[in-house]
Amino acid sequence: MGRKKKEVQDILLQEKKDRRMLSYVPDKQKARSNVDRRGGRSLEDFEGNVADYIKSIQSGIRYQVDYQVQVTVKTGRKKQRFICKGIDVSTTGILLRMEEEQQQKLLQEAERIVLHFEILPGSMPEGYEMTVKIPAKLARAVRTTEGALLCGMVFEKTLAQYEARRKDSYMLTIASALIFFIVAFIMMMRAESIIYFKFNKWLYLYSIIAAAFLLSRYLFGALYRPVPIDKDYTPGVTIIIPCFNEEEWINRTIMSCVNQDYPCDKLEVIVVDDCSNDHSVEKIRETIEMLEKEDSHYEIRDRVSYIVQPQNKGKRDALCEGAKVAKHDLIVFVDSDSFLDPFAIRNLVQPFQDPRMGGVAGRTDVANTYTNALTKMQSVRYYIAFRVMKAAEAYFDGVTCLSGPLSCYRKEIIIDNMDAWLNQKFLGQKATFGDDRAMTNFVLRHHRTSYQDTAICSTIVPNRHKVFLKQQMRWKRSWLRESIMAARFIWRKEPFMALFFYIGLVVPVAAPVVVLYNLVYVPVTQRIFPTTFLVGLFLMSLIMSMVQLLLRRSTTWLYGMLFCIYYEAVLLWQMPVAWVTFWKSTWGTRMTPEDLKEQERKKQRRAAKRGGVIDGETHA
Repeated sequence: MGRKKKEVQDILLQEKKDRRMLSYVPDKQKARSNVDRRGGRSLEDFEGNVADYIKSIQSGIRYQVDYQVQVTVKTGRKKQRFICKGIDVSTTGILLRMEEEQQQKLLQEAERIVLHFEILPGSMPEGYEMTVKIPAKLARAVRTTEGALLCGMVFEKTLAQYEARRKDSYMLTIASALIFFIVAFIMMMRAESIIYFKFNKWLYLYSIIAAAFLLSRYLFGALYRPVPIDKDYTPGVTIIIPCFNEEEWINRTIMSCVNQDYPCDKLEVIVVDDCSNDHSVEKIRETIEMLEKEDSHYEIRDRVSYIVQPQNKGKRDALCEGAKVAKHDLIVFVDSDSFLDPFAIRNLVQPFQDPRMGGVAGRTDVANTYTNALTKMQSVRYYIAFRVMKAAEAYFDGVTCLSGPLSCYRKEIIIDNMDAWLNQKFLGQKATFGDDRAMTNFVLRHHRTSYQDTAICSTIVPNRHKVFLKQQMRWKRSWLRESIMAARFIWRKEPFMALFFYIGLVVPVAAPVVVLYNLVYVPVTQRIFPTTFLVGLFLMSLIMSMVQLLLRRSTTWLYGMLFCIYYEAVLLWQMPVAWVTFWKSTWGTRMTPEDLKEQERKKQRRAAKRGGVIDGETHA
């Protein structure tokens, strides 16, 4: 028997918990405050500027770490150094654990203190990984009841300011220069295609269209701006969390949805368990019972509930069950392995100030970025897919996929299209996945759709290639199916939006043929090395990485290029399979009813095959 493959342990940010369970929720009774206690500043201190207030709150978020910190203290002309431990850090300061009382005394008497440490990847949000040598001041020195000596240090400048001066200056210059060079070079290459157009008009037409399409995405993504927050605009919102076998993450998901900086009486959370066969229901019940202890301040019993489906019916049914009992006019769908930023809902609802807006997607980041190379590649891909591709679509109020991890709809649209959504079939097969794209199509027919970059959630992505490839195949099938459906009406939308939609449909579908032609047919028949084609691929991958570096300042930028190689070598060839199997309704990564039926069919085929072999051997 083969040994069971060892599970990969996900690496997530370890945010230090607040003493209060629901530290961001406004308390209607005013008995508790959700003001940042470390900064001590309220929204009124920012003269109603919610964006600056949120930045202030976020700067005080502390992350549990295990850093070795070199401390240099100067008193008069005397300079001393010692090593201690950093145990939690924020952008404004760090908490140190001393080994000796003398070290704490040196800090108390010091005229100048400099801290030297390395921010390791995954210990703070992306972009902060760097070596830091920064002046600081002692804020407090205490001895805990356990006898530990702790010193709270405040940086003279925030890590964001330090990064901007020490790290960002050269990064921005290099990235900006490279992006300019890459775009200019690509345009020159495509101009050259016009010269050779007569030799193969379809191939060179494809190359010109593909380059123009991709570069336009970056252009319109750069022009995009999120809707600013109106602090007085807080419409009623119901969050629905569909859950199936998610016992590991469901507690964290529920807590993040409840712990929102949003009025209690205007935010409802409904968890719908789709007949899980693990301990998800127990986890849901435990979490809600724990929250109810805070009920006197936060009205948990009136606005947090759960439903257990008597049998597994699929994600759409679970979402619809929640929508039927939702109290409010806006409904937010959140995946059960996704975690909301405390200000996600406040940001997500802002585009609905436009009465023509029917649905809005939030930004999805990768929660387990630093687990391995695969998750790092996905982190870059997610960021570009949302911050560039969805942002470009939002520029024309025509986002074609309001993604499952975080999206918001007007309730009336869901109710009006519920039967068609639940009973959707394609080529005679019931549609069991692609629920987000399918609902987006219903919205797009008569309403606008948008993207709000400031509404952030983080999600757990596959950390093993087998699971990842199954997920990608499912996504390609749903993309192809729903794109065909959308193609019937998109032409009635804004002209540029419609044009880009149809180009975006043709380019990936034709890509495998073009790659085979350039990398196989031409070298074999013409004996020409595909230099131009490979250079073009390299430049497109490089621009993706440079945009990641420019906008996010993250060390993961290199994995953008690796993802492009992975895509060309592996993911691209899923597209031809999707062409001929896009009507399939199996999920692939979890045992839905359709997956169980398919599994049983495979068992029967294997049994029949074995029976045939045995019969053949007997008669021989």
